[in-house]
Amino acid sequence: MFVRLLSLLSMMCFSISALATELEVLHWWTSGGETRSAQLLKSMMEEQGFSWKDFAVAGGGGESAMLVLKARAVSGNPPTAAQIKGHDIQEWAKLGFLTNLDGVAQQDQWDALLPDLVSDLMKYQGKYVAVPVNIHRANWLWANPAIFHKVGVDYPSTLDEFFVAADAIKAAGYLPLAHGSESWQDVTLFESVALAVLGKEKYRKAFVDLDMDTLSGEQMVAVFRYFQKFRDYIDPEAEGREWFVSTSMVGNGEAAMQLMGDWAKGEFTATGKVAGKDYVCLPAPGTGGIFSYNIDSFVFFKSPDGIQKEAQEALAQSIMAKPFQKEFNAAKGSLPVRTDIPLDSFDRCSKSSVSAYKQAHNHDNLVPSLSQSMATTTYVLSAISDVVTNFFHDPFSDPEKAADRLARAVKAAL
Repeated sequence: MFVRLLSLLSMMCFSISALATELEVLHWWTSGGETRSAQLLKSMMEEQGFSWKDFAVAGGGGESAMLVLKARAVSGNPPTAAQIKGHDIQEWAKLGFLTNLDGVAQQDQWDALLPDLVSDLMKYQGKYVAVPVNIHRANWLWANPAIFHKVGVDYPSTLDEFFVAADAIKAAGYLPLAHGSESWQDVTLFESVALAVLGKEKYRKAFVDLDMDTLSGEQMVAVFRYFQKFRDYIDPEAEGREWFVSTSMVGNGEAAMQLMGDWAKGEFTATGKVAGKDYVCLPAPGTGGIFSYNIDSFVFFKSPDGIQKEAQEALAQSIMAKPFQKEFNAAKGSLPVRTDIPLDSFDRCSKSSVSAYKQAHNHDNLVPSLSQSMATTTYVLSAISDVVTNFFHDPFSDPEKAADRLARAVKAAL
């Protein structure tokens, strides 16, 4: 009996030890470039003696991952860490699921290393509950220079110039715009159009303040009218196409342009494409001085008796460490969150992004990305996405009715 009891206690200790060193990490980095970037973090943790259990859920916008996470959390079996961002951080913290990271943050001086924009988003009631990974810019235009050279048109800097260039590209037999008709991709395109038409102040009033007059007003009607025109420049095979496939189409010369965040650059890099030669990066037409930001981050879930605390803190420290910040973001296409990372080895698009970020910061032109869950809650974004996607795929859609539906949908989601 005594021997059996010792055996049972030994098994229990082994199980607790295994649990303490295992890191189950939920994320949606599943494209080629993203997987390569995620592997860097996995390798760092395994070198420290932790077991990485990958919990990857496909879907560039993260909607599928959040559905899976909610089911796991409600059943009392959340992963060790999860990729969560924006307003969702506050919601999960409010429900009491998240581990306090203030000890690590104070030890490693996060407040001194992070821009206020980033650190404020990582906190709940003044305490760190999330660790930031990077800063993305959502409003980029990616273009194939060979196609533009062959057709003899200039890169567009306004919406009207985009349509002129797209018409010429189409007439020359090339596909003007690579797009995938997933809801979050539609909203990414819509966001760039809205920024160009509304400008930063009206954009904030519409999608951050959720002002009903702005959401249903004449300028929003104009947003939908411009947005509608983009349908003329995508191909019939766009339905269900994943974003990174569209990126490869631009890189391989199958399409002239893509409107997508700078995670697209991670795909170009992963396939050996060179910025300035195989592709060029430009602000989305009409949004030159504006920087629509998306900040990836991870949260850590409370575990029984805090047995995973050591592993969680080690992961948080690794994410904020200089080597990871530099190598990961160079591969991912994003900017490091730490302000002390030299960017000498980064390519011209990353350096352009840094310059755009600094200028936008100095002129109050930083705006939260709508499509990337930074501007508003998940509930409101879902309502907006339904209206935007239904409009874009309805050949008989009416811009005036769409603006009215948008306001009503947002009001119902509040």
